[in-house]
Amino acid sequence: MLNVIGNDADALAAKLRGVGEPTWLSRNHAFDIPLAGDANTALAEARKLAPSADVNVVATSNRRKKLLVADMDSTIITVECLDELADMAGIKTHVATITERAMRGEIEFEGALRERVSLLKGLPISALERVYAERVKLTPGAQALLATMRKHGAKTVLVSGGFTYFTGRVAEAAGFERHHGNVLLHDGVSLTGLVGEPILGREAKLRALEDAVAREGISFEDALAVGDGANDLDMIRRAGLGVAFHAKPAVAAAAQASIVHGDLTALLYLQGYADKEFVL
Repeated sequence: MLNVIGNDADALAAKLRGVGEPTWLSRNHAFDIPLAGDANTALAEARKLAPSADVNVVATSNRRKKLLVADMDSTIITVECLDELADMAGIKTHVATITERAMRGEIEFEGALRERVSLLKGLPISALERVYAERVKLTPGAQALLATMRKHGAKTVLVSGGFTYFTGRVAEAAGFERHHGNVLLHDGVSLTGLVGEPILGREAKLRALEDAVAREGISFEDALAVGDGANDLDMIRRAGLGVAFHAKPAVAAAAQASIVHGDLTALLYLQGYADKEFVL
């Protein structure tokens, strides 16, 4: 079926009514509608009719997932922590350019991470607390997504190419049960410009998904993976529902579902949750 999320959804439903009657998940905001004909053709036509909405094809079976594996930076939180640390060092523009290239898949993630961290050598470790306190904000819908899925029995894992200093705090704030990230090395006063090895990148994110699936005794079809950058591609492709969230073009093209306009509650609508089932 087609899942449609967007403002003024009544008007969108009217445009699509020739396909079938909508099942409302959120009044005038999100609905499902039967899929007629070829899925790719129907999806393209629906997206053309509703360019300001998030429209995706979703399965009708095994729709509610038992596992959520999520990227952190620019997914569960609104910023890239490394770029914000670079801002504290006065080199944000240079570092953010490298970050953007890595997230687009233009350069290798691991090498790009080492390069960016090396530029932070000498930055006081107090900058980490400043970034967390002043810059890190949960993406709207994050807490509702986590609380709702956990209430319905899903397990949750935060897996990031960023740093454990932030993943631990973000996991607690958002409601994740487990978290994984890279380790920024320091001498007790300042960053050394090094990151702990091995680096958690694209392959390690996939392994985190695989490990979680094995640990819970479920199938990959039971898993939802979400992210925005190239280092999320493998886990997004492997999960039963892989979602590109405000993602780079290559990620959006590879994912089963893409959220361009909505917040993280869109991941609940994709799974067929209605507003009345949300835990807020």
